Parts: sequence; structure tokens; C-alpha cells
Amino acid sequence: MTTETASIVLRDAKRIVVTVGSSLVTNDGRGLDEAAIGEWCRQLSLLVRAGREVIMVSSGAIAEGMKRLGWTTRPHEIHELQAAAAVGQMGLAQMYETKLRENGLGSAQVLLTHADLADRERYLNARSTLLTLLKLGVVPVINENDTVVNDEIKFGDNDTLGALVANLVEADALVILTDQKGLFTADPRKDAGATFVHEAKAGDPKLEAMAGGAGSSLGRGGMITKILAAKRAAGSGASTVIAWGREPDALVRLAQGEPIGTLLVAQTQKIQARKQWIADHLQLRGSVTVDKGAIVKVRDEGKSLLPIGMTGVEGDFSRGDVIAVRDPQGLEIARGLANYASTEARLICRKPSADIQKLLGYVAEAEMVHRDNLVLTR
Repeated sequence: MTTETASIVLRDAKRIVVTVGSSLVTNDGRGLDEAAIGEWCRQLSLLVRAGREVIMVSSGAIAEGMKRLGWTTRPHEIHELQAAAAVGQMGLAQMYETKLRENGLGSAQVLLTHADLADRERYLNARSTLLTLLKLGVVPVINENDTVVNDEIKFGDNDTLGALVANLVEADALVILTDQKGLFTADPRKDAGATFVHEAKAGDPKLEAMAGGAGSSLGRGGMITKILAAKRAAGSGASTVIAWGREPDALVRLAQGEPIGTLLVAQTQKIQARKQWIADHLQLRGSVTVDKGAIVKVRDEGKSLLPIGMTGVEGDFSRGDVIAVRDPQGLEIARGLANYASTEARLICRKPSADIQKLLGYVAEAEMVHRDNLVLTR
């Protein structure tokens, strides 16, 4: 890989997820760093005005809550951590709202847990919400919902959450802002011979051997969590940059193609990654039979599958399950992610999309299976 590779990867990124950890957001526990948050928000506004879609995944709620409560040591009791998160989330959301609005952008607070992204229906709901916010030009500010979870507080980290969000919205790039310049072959604070890693392949096992342990006492991550996050993000085709959060105009310069920090390049394009996942790695939960007109639209013209083209529904599946699309003879021609459960699909079968609201009382999507979530198998 070359500097030219780095330039292309970041310069062409349309949808970018940015993560910042507790030590940066709270200036090593001294309270929310207003200047730093304001600077990141200024850069985010420049990216949005340049046509990028950006999501901020920010840690710092527990650390800010500790500061507001006068605690100098991170507690171990779950209920105390939850209380600190509840107090800190108020200040964190307010700070981002203020700074983004000063730069002409609207913001939205989105609290997620790993459970939200593990459940298919909640996963799709979260995805739809975030994509709608991006379409509206609003910057989602995501924080792990530490007030209602326990194992996520104990084992979770902001880097993993950022990678999961990158997978969720199919981002082109994940930018992890940290208190280090990037990845070194060894800990430069302990090994004078450590050299800087400018570029590597995301998921390369040698990277994990290079990474050290946990970082500051405020956060739960370290370089190893960033390496693993890059590996996870690469699964959906997103490349990752690990860079110093206080590098001047880091986000803007990265988006312009300047090589800053460590670039970990995904080896799979995002559309290929998603469709391979649908085609090869999930069990079918049911199927829909379609007419000849729908076959032409789906197979020959690359269109989405609409309810009006369906003639039958088989199986018991939920929204987000993988289903087969079958021709009138019962042969599978495609498979994809269902936007409606089987009970709902039976109600909208043979009906135009305009009737979905009347039949179901709500509209999740106009399509039964969107073309981006559909793979031809025959």
C-alpha cells in the first residue's frame, strides 16, 4: 500500500463515522473540553458542507458525570457507574448541541447498547433512524447507553461501538481519534526502537501483537481495541484511520486525502461484504413467491422487490430476517433482508406500496426487500 492508497480511501469516503474517547473529550478527566469539542464540531460542519455524511460516536458521559459528582476515582459498583452516566449524558449532549449549532448544524442524541445492534428489528430501526437523520443534514451524536446496561459498562468500549455503528450504516470510513499519533510496532513510551505504522491491512494478525493494553484510567480501551474495531469495521467494507485527536484540522485533512495517523485498509468493498453476508452466512427464515413482472424487475433490471409483485408468503419470519424470493415454480431467484414480518407481508401481498400505511398503520419501507439488501442466486 502507498500514500496514494491512503489518499483515495479517505478522499472518496462519502459516509464517515468519527469516534472520540473519554480522555480527549474530558481533557483527561478535568471536565468536558469545550474547546476541543468545538473544534471537532467545526470540522464536522466543513465536511457536511462538502457533501459528506458524518456521525460522531463520543465517549465521556461517565467521566463527565464523575466530574460533576466530585468523584476522582472511577467507581466499580454498576449502579454508581450508571448514575455517573446519567448525570454526564446531560452535559455531553448539551455541549455537542451547542457547538454543532454554533456551526450551523442540527444534532441528535442517539443512545445505543450492543443489544440494540444484536436484535434484527432494533438493528433495522436504529439504521433507519440514523440514515434519516443523515438525509436531513443532522449530525447524530451516539453514546453507549450506560445508564441501563451493565456488562457493556464493564466490557464495552467506544472503539467497538464506533465499528458497530460503521457496520450499521455501512460507512465508508471509521476515524478513531485518540491521544496517540497512531499505531507503533511497540509501545514508544517503553521501546525506543518502536516505529510508526503508516498503513496496514485491517485484520492483519500482526497488528494485534503490536498493540498494547488498556489506556487511561478514565476509558476502557487501548490500542488493542482500536485494532479490533478496525477489523470489525472492515467486515462491512469500511477502512479505519487511527489519528491524534488534537492534530490540527485532522478530519478535514483526512477527507482531502492527506495521510494522517495509521490507515488500516479494508480488503472488501462494502456492497460486496454485505451481499456476501446475505448470500452465504445466514439461514433462510421464509420466502415470498413473486410474479413474472417482479422477476423482470428484480433479476433483469436490478430493482427492489415491491409488495405488489408478491403472490404468496411462506414461513414465519421477522423484519430483518433473510428470506428467499421464489419464482412461480418455487425456484429461488434471489434472497434478501425482509422489511416486513411474515404476518405483515401477507397483508400487503399484491398491494401497491401506497396502501401500506392503510393496511398496517405504519410504513417501514416502500419495498419488501430493497435492492441494496438483495442478492441474485439464479
